Amino acid sequence: MGSDARSIADNLSKAGWSLGWVSAIDFEGRTIWIVDAHGYGKRFIVRADEMLTAFLELEVAIRRGRELA
Repeated sequence: MGSDARSIADNLSKAGWSLGWVSAIDFEGRTIWIVDAHGYGKRFIVRADEMLTAFLELEVAIRRGRELA
């Protein structure tokens, strides 16, 4: 895990979110990253081609989810 993705994961974990992530190969042979976070009665799941992108998108989704609440 890259240091930037690790930093985002650490910050989300410290904020009370439970995290999980996995890489997979899609039907075209490309690696994809799936990252999820759950906590506070909510769950967010994102998918991206790169690990850092997945964590950045997760962070944005959580922020937007809080704004909508």
